[in-house]
Amino acid sequence: MYLKSLDLHSFRNYSHQNVQFKAQKTIIVGNNAQGKSNLLEAVELLATLKSHRVNRDRELILDEAETGQILATLERSYGVSELALILRSTGRRTVMLNKEPLRRHIEFLGVLNAVQFSSLDLELVRGSPEVRRNWVDTLLIQLEPIYAHILQQYNQVLRQRNALLKELRKKEIANQNEDVILEEFNTDVAQLKLWDLQLAEAGSRVTRRRARVIERIMPFAQAWHSSISGKTEILQLKYKPNVEWLEDDAILVQQAFLDKIEQRRIAEQQLGTTVIGPHRDEIEFTINQTPAKSYGSQGQQRTLVLALKLAELKLIEEIIGEPPLLLLDDVLAELDANRQNQLLEAIQDRFQTLITTTHLNSFDAQWLKSSQILSIEQGQIYE
Repeated sequence: MYLKSLDLHSFRNYSHQNVQFKAQKTIIVGNNAQGKSNLLEAVELLATLKSHRVNRDRELILDEAETGQILATLERSYGVSELALILRSTGRRTVMLNKEPLRRHIEFLGVLNAVQFSSLDLELVRGSPEVRRNWVDTLLIQLEPIYAHILQQYNQVLRQRNALLKELRKKEIANQNEDVILEEFNTDVAQLKLWDLQLAEAGSRVTRRRARVIERIMPFAQAWHSSISGKTEILQLKYKPNVEWLEDDAILVQQAFLDKIEQRRIAEQQLGTTVIGPHRDEIEFTINQTPAKSYGSQGQQRTLVLALKLAELKLIEEIIGEPPLLLLDDVLAELDANRQNQLLEAIQDRFQTLITTTHLNSFDAQWLKSSQILSIEQGQIYE
């Protein structure tokens, strides 16, 4: 998989910029706040249709422009593809493949695969469970594009169910005109049972896929972690679903959801929100059986995240049959010499790699010689 060109129009701080990639490794050098991360973000959007930095498209579009565009030419084993993503300040997007608009976004996912590693990824260890859930979900979307639709379905059910629980709570508190309220309350309770079934069905699809991908990535992460730590530490990844289940069977997992919903029904009605489901899952990382979040040193946490990112590369390559792109956003400065060497050794010429940096000191002469070096200043890129 090779990204041949990237064309940006009114995207972030780029008015119009075309980049032709001429080597397996491209180093983008420049001061902070010049647009280095924005360039990698454009590639990330083509891979996942998500940005790890913002949630609203308005923030991705250059000031005062109504639309922004990301265009790319990608070479894969089966041929060359042209990708286009058109962002609008209204939030409505258009995705195009080979100049043809696609009706469903999931048809666009999986064409370009990429793994991003930035200093923000240290939050994978230190941050909230939501950060780790997002990490797993982003990986799954690339491996199995239909998962984007499954996750969207679950979130829709969750929003509707939360709205109904909130309404139930309001009516319970109001307790005026008892006959009318009681009748309405009973109707809402009956409706809630229908949403319970939908939550169990959609939630089981999410949790089963998350469990599978954690199981598949763990051996790769453990091997990399052992190598980087000099075989002195053992890494474990543990998926801790909010609804526990033992057998990967759709019917059994759905029943586990319904059983737990019944157990927590009173609590949910009192809180006015859904407390059951994969939106409350956790992924736990342990080093030598100690939670990395609580006790891991900064060095251990960096080693863990580096091992996870290298494992992502390996897993995506194994499943899709081609090496994905690697996007390194100013991370070499975060790593000590040993971890830098491990990372650069792992990359070699196997993965097309885009690296942003504020200086070139981290790279040896051989790396610099074999890399395309681009300079960036205020949204302008120069050879």
